[in-house]
Amino acid sequence: MSNFNPNVTKYAPLRFITAGSVDDGKSTLIGRLLYDSKALLSDQLLSLDKSKNNGEVIDFSILTDGLQAEREQGITIDVAYRYFSTAKRKFIIADTPGHEQYTRNMVTGASTANAAVVLIDATQLDFKQLPLQLLPQTKRHSAILKHLNCPHILVAVNKMDLLGFEQAKFEAICAAYRTLALQLGLQQDIHFIPVSALQGDNIVHASANTPWYQGEPLLSILEALPSNEHVALDASHFHFPVQLVQRLDSDKQDDFRGYQGRIEAGSVKVGDQVRIEPAGRISTVSKIFSSNGSVATAQAGEQVTIRLSDDIDISRGDTLLAVDSGTQANKKLRATLCWFDERALNPARKYLLKHSTQTVFAKINKVEQVLDVHTLSKVSESHSLNMNDLGEVQLSLQKPICCTRYQDNIATGSFILIDEATYHTVAAGMILDFE
Repeated sequence: MSNFNPNVTKYAPLRFITAGSVDDGKSTLIGRLLYDSKALLSDQLLSLDKSKNNGEVIDFSILTDGLQAEREQGITIDVAYRYFSTAKRKFIIADTPGHEQYTRNMVTGASTANAAVVLIDATQLDFKQLPLQLLPQTKRHSAILKHLNCPHILVAVNKMDLLGFEQAKFEAICAAYRTLALQLGLQQDIHFIPVSALQGDNIVHASANTPWYQGEPLLSILEALPSNEHVALDASHFHFPVQLVQRLDSDKQDDFRGYQGRIEAGSVKVGDQVRIEPAGRISTVSKIFSSNGSVATAQAGEQVTIRLSDDIDISRGDTLLAVDSGTQANKKLRATLCWFDERALNPARKYLLKHSTQTVFAKINKVEQVLDVHTLSKVSESHSLNMNDLGEVQLSLQKPICCTRYQDNIATGSFILIDEATYHTVAAGMILDFE
């Protein structure tokens, strides 16, 4: 399932997360990664020296567990971001919580990740039970990574030192995860690495304790992964949600009206025809302004101001598209929801759906199925979603939004649901299709 090529080096920055169950060693792994790659400052090294238990074992988790509550409880609660670089590339790490209660924070970190390091604590598994069963939170996080289309998964089998670096147990865990991947429909590039985060085996340097492992250490694999920025640059995919209408003054001789925002897909140039949704009007791009002043072209990821040749009623939430784009405004969606709120989904009430620069009322008409993370079966009898559930639903919107399927474009295919009474974010959604 892996197509790792150690001879291919990509220099684009890589965003990756650590995921897995409680006490799998995610924070320790990141601390060891930073320590062994010499990416720590002198004050951080001093803190590590003070953290030694009995003068021997370093507590690497203090580098990422910044909240006092995290240190008191010994668990990660919030998403901790760390930045470091090697001679080959730059990295942005998101240390996400393993506890089921904070799954929503894991989704936040995973939503922008190019890769995920899924830790499995080998000591928590019952090797007498056949077939070998992984922990529920490992299954849940893997299911979330599948729905978020995270392109690369690195399965780090941790605490191998406590199992005497037994090859048979490592291979049993790999087989169990391959079965899980098959059941979830994971199509991602998957790597397996036997590690000891505390001792540093196969984190930055190859370990002499695993002569049977012929692969690269974790850092070497991360350095060679492509960043996989799936953003279409073709002009026919041009997608520009309007964030702000800019008016400089009311002088009729210089009636400047510019539409500001970020290009989410495709490219545009002066003279291109565009379609304005949801109105369906057609106009022509007359000028494009970027941070460098007036430009002739712009592409996905750039923040720009666009002027049109016609005065058209356009406001925040409207979208400029390539005139021949197949993208349409839709009022009925099918989507996967990851439910965050302690209160279960209430099909009788409306929620606020925030998509790109637009917020509309939404009603969940039907819960089609809910994933049971214990059995990995999809339950169709459920009519609601509880905290941390993953389910497929049908939604109807108060007014149409210009969106795509999540697999086609992450930025234009994702949304969040907000409780209109409390303004709590209750769910994250990935659009599957349109009705």
